[in-house]
Amino acid sequence: MQQGVASIGECMLELSGGKEGNWRMGYAGDTFNTLWAIRGLIPPAIPADYVSAFGDDPFSKQQRDFFAQHGIGTAASPVIPGRRPGLYAITLDGAERSFTYWRADSAARLLANDRDALGKSLQGRELIYFSGITLAILEHSARATLVAALRQAREAGSRIAFDPNYRPRLWTSPEQARMAFDDALSACDIALPTFPDEAALYGDAGPQETLERMKKAGVREVVVKNGSEPTLLSAEGKDISIPALHVEKPVDTTGAGDSFNGAYLAARLEGNTPEDAARRAHRVAATVIQVYGALAPFEVLREAFQRA
Repeated sequence: MQQGVASIGECMLELSGGKEGNWRMGYAGDTFNTLWAIRGLIPPAIPADYVSAFGDDPFSKQQRDFFAQHGIGTAASPVIPGRRPGLYAITLDGAERSFTYWRADSAARLLANDRDALGKSLQGRELIYFSGITLAILEHSARATLVAALRQAREAGSRIAFDPNYRPRLWTSPEQARMAFDDALSACDIALPTFPDEAALYGDAGPQETLERMKKAGVREVVVKNGSEPTLLSAEGKDISIPALHVEKPVDTTGAGDSFNGAYLAARLEGNTPEDAARRAHRVAATVIQVYGALAPFEVLREAFQRA
């Protein structure tokens, strides 16, 4: 029987709130933000693991301790001597954010180098989640190893969910990203793209074009996010437009799409229909942008998720 959730990628040290040089340190990264939401919204007895690679420095230990304190494991993720976490700083202009990164020698870049450890981490999962950023930080051969491991897990009964989350600066060319994403889409069951990203990479004229392209790739469940515009959903043989929730004065849009993904996947794990899952995900995302930082408190996520 398949059980538990695994999310694959890089969790970085996050510096935020740097007014007058007083920075706060936290932990975040797209696939970790999504797993954080899932962890907060599914029963504690269901395992939730962050699959990556970690350094052997004090910051890496503190990071793993933080995971454990919040019910998140690391499965068989390796510890790499001499490596350390990536780091990024957030600067805000109103509610919009920009990022500065230091991640060239992060341990997570080696997360697929140990094929056996990766396979062990993914074995027996009900749901496995990864993103385009997961792919982007890996060397070409490691990317192939990861997609092969995902295919194997899928054949064994896992559901595979993927958010392309295209970030041009992480790729040597758009062609490289398209090849990696097309390969990933062929191995997944649920796709959670964001339309502006897809338009930038593929030239899609509208969300419907993104939806149709992913359906043609064989993805059975596609959820096209589009900021404050309606989400376009294709699942169970029908296409549906789900309005987003308007927030008059968001304070921080960091992690909005990631929390949407986490809430959507948590609702699907709970047995909600895709349409109901998207509506619950919109409520969670609208709540997250009203708090600072990528990781909203679990109780905040639960209240939004459970609201009728």
